[in-house]
Amino acid sequence: MGKATRVSFGEQLAELGATHPSIVVFDADLSKSTQSQLFAARYPERFFEMGIQEHNMIGAAAGMALCGKKPFICSFSTFVVGRFEVIRMSVGYSEANVTIVGTHCGVAIGEDGYSQMALEDIALMRTLPNMAIIQPADDREARAAVRFLAEHHGPAFLRLTRQNVADIHDDSYEFHFGKADVLRDGADAVAFCTGGVVHGTLMAADMLAQEGVDLRVVNIHTIAPLDVEAVVKAARETGRVITVEDHSIVGGLGGAIAETLAEHHPTLMKRIGMTTYGRSGSPTGLYEHFGLDAHGIARGIREFMENAQV
Repeated sequence: MGKATRVSFGEQLAELGATHPSIVVFDADLSKSTQSQLFAARYPERFFEMGIQEHNMIGAAAGMALCGKKPFICSFSTFVVGRFEVIRMSVGYSEANVTIVGTHCGVAIGEDGYSQMALEDIALMRTLPNMAIIQPADDREARAAVRFLAEHHGPAFLRLTRQNVADIHDDSYEFHFGKADVLRDGADAVAFCTGGVVHGTLMAADMLAQEGVDLRVVNIHTIAPLDVEAVVKAARETGRVITVEDHSIVGGLGGAIAETLAEHHPTLMKRIGMTTYGRSGSPTGLYEHFGLDAHGIARGIREFMENAQV
């Protein structure tokens, strides 16, 4: 098992501090959890502990960005994206060069329960027309995304896991912002997935292959801007589309894919993700309960394939 992408973020950001003196980091009393503490330990003069004041953190970071700094602001995603009205005006509308880092996303945060589970954050951030949204699937992709964001100019949202995620990519991996990452080819259907459920989707594809289903698996690490060309191409070539995400199916990856296909190539489609509020439990138990583990994903795709005649 690999690392949690929040750990990959913290380690990579601390390394970048040496070569990017304009980077400053803010946290809202959660630096041990978000892993921004690694940057703070090396560059205390460039780290700002704001306490439980997410509104002020966002505003201060936007001000620094407009003065030429490169802020990364960190908290649990539900807390920082929950201050949406400040993000909307101070970061989005102002086109401030701020990267918002939301950790502890989805039901896989486990025992902390729904109050700390971000299940609606992608939906909110997608409404901002200039907000880049990245959700890496493993350690290498997370590190590459952080390196990209250190050079990127403009509002951005990086969505990270609490739980460890399996390694999917090898050392040859290259991150291409705004481009879909085809992990497995297939002709019968395509599953678009993102973040913590990517490995489970690959495992589900292996299970379904034993039943004669040839499933293409595409990792959507960049949710905005979405790779429309790749989405439409895969839909045309397979005729059946599935989305898998640890997020509400309303407004998340499933919503983004559905909106795209409705305009460009209407296609039979199944969205696998959250349709209710979250609950407390173990991460593995919650994925099993909500059908987001490999067996649940395979079951959802199997049922869809039985009823979706092209």
